[in-house]
Amino acid sequence: MTVMNPGNDPASTSGAETKTPPNTAFQAGAKMIPPLIYAAVFGIGLLVQHFFPVARTVLAGAIARLVGTLLMSTSAILAGWSFASFWHARTSPLPIQPSRALVTTGPYRFIRNPMYASLACLHAGLAIWLDVFWALLFLPAVLVLVRHLVIAGEERYLEQKFGDEYRRYKARVPRWIPRL
Repeated sequence: MTVMNPGNDPASTSGAETKTPPNTAFQAGAKMIPPLIYAAVFGIGLLVQHFFPVARTVLAGAIARLVGTLLMSTSAILAGWSFASFWHARTSPLPIQPSRALVTTGPYRFIRNPMYASLACLHAGLAIWLDVFWALLFLPAVLVLVRHLVIAGEERYLEQKFGDEYRRYKARVPRWIPRL
């Protein structure tokens, strides 16, 4: 497969073609598919919960359902808004596709990783709704794994592809928690 050498500005490339190795895992530098990390660790939490059950310790009954529902709703809204932002920018949100544009609109105005924040909300919401204490306890480990196995590679890729434009964006917009 051949691709045009993107450089920092696709319009200013010399048109030289470079060979891309076949079966390159991810164009954006991620080492794993992010939702699989969340799902695998949630599954481990379910397994640990089965063997080492912890009774409802986080929130009780109706409150747990309400908090879980709010977190899962937040996840759906954030994910939908993120995907719409990619669609409007005419680029793919999938790490197996090359980025054609740097998305800085929608939720990306507030945080750099709204899709991963969405998955974290889903993980927490399901853990609370289903009363899987261990899955909730393991969420910080998921965030560390995503940071090192996915985000680090994506950030290197985006810096290489978009240069100073991405570095300015990165300096201006926090990774996980929006500035108030």
